[in-house]
Amino acid sequence: MEKEIDILSSIIQRRRSIFPNSYTEQEIPVALINQVLESANYAPTHKLTEPWRFTVFRNEGKMKLAAELARLYKEATPEHLFLQKKFDSILEKGRQANCIITLNAALHTDKVPEWEELAALACAVQNMALTAEALNIGAYWSSPGMIDALGSFLELEKNEKCFGLFYMGYHNESPRAAKRTPMAAKVKWVES
Repeated sequence: MEKEIDILSSIIQRRRSIFPNSYTEQEIPVALINQVLESANYAPTHKLTEPWRFTVFRNEGKMKLAAELARLYKEATPEHLFLQKKFDSILEKGRQANCIITLNAALHTDKVPEWEELAALACAVQNMALTAEALNIGAYWSSPGMIDALGSFLELEKNEKCFGLFYMGYHNESPRAAKRTPMAAKVKWVES
């Protein structure tokens, strides 16, 4: 019987960003999306602010989000820098994903610095990514420049901010090795 640490290590080490162009058309059951989201709720959070806020886009909803992202890209890009290919790619990612979750945070700057809320959100998203991996669902965190302008579209509160998009979908991608340098090169030990 496998030990819990072995299972956990395996999931952590095999987790990779899986992009929408690798997704199949198989629908992710809502119960599994909820399971991914529920795991986010157990991230560490300073002063128990639980800043993570999510909006789940599926079906036509994800196409409305993609259309808004494409519109924002076109609106913010000078004509001479606008790329039709990038505009079309934004729409295509929306079509390819089975689900897009916006990664928002309610900032409590009266209690903790913004960076701590962002760190809590990042921990929540890592929990989501690991849960998705354990469920054989591909996922990745995208942070295009247009997210800064999504506040009104998402109907965010004054203290809330969008920090990214979490694309999800079943996939047929083969496992690939991690590209990491040795941990020993990144750690300094002080024992006396």
